[in-house]
Amino acid sequence: MRPCPSPNFGPRRDRLRPELVVVHFTEMRSTKAALDRLSDPAAEVSAHYLIGRDGTLWQMVEEEMRAWHAGAGEWRGRGDVNSRSIGIELDNDGKSPFAAPLMDRLEQLLAGILPRWGIAPDGVIAHSDMAPGRKVDPGPRFDWRRLARQGLAIWPETPGDAGVPLATSLDRIGYPDVTPDLRLAAFRLRFRPGVSGPECAEDRAVAAAVAALS
Repeated sequence: MRPCPSPNFGPRRDRLRPELVVVHFTEMRSTKAALDRLSDPAAEVSAHYLIGRDGTLWQMVEEEMRAWHAGAGEWRGRGDVNSRSIGIELDNDGKSPFAAPLMDRLEQLLAGILPRWGIAPDGVIAHSDMAPGRKVDPGPRFDWRRLARQGLAIWPETPGDAGVPLATSLDRIGYPDVTPDLRLAAFRLRFRPGVSGPECAEDRAVAAAVAALS
């Protein structure tokens, strides 16, 4: 792990501790460009960690501190996600597959963070989960199922009860109270990438299965 301290951080508010990990992509042309931006005081953004496409890991903010990665949004009915989370940026342009060395390093990093802070697998979320309509990272090409196999995230392997209203399941999972179309789009981006059109029975079945894991 390489140090690359960012000035963009502060104390966690109200004595909050990390209970979430928020996964992002950089959507920038290179790792250096991402490091420069996350270290720029004028940008007012940062993350605890950045993982390069070659698997190189940089720590930019100490885990005990509040990095500025989540922005506006909420999860499970609570805001100030920055004070309640650890942010991980992944060097990816938003269009390409995530490099194998990067995913290997992410698994190693999460395997340390989760037990260190007592974070359950359902506490590992996408930036798009907590900010529907505003953010799309880490996007439809990110392999959540791979993390779930290692106990580092959640993924439903069998469908649930399609009779459960979608809103009920999304509330239980933690999605913010935004318009139904934005909630559905955020849920699909994470758990049914590539699916479009009106809400359907399969959406409800998958959401009920995810809710059972949350």
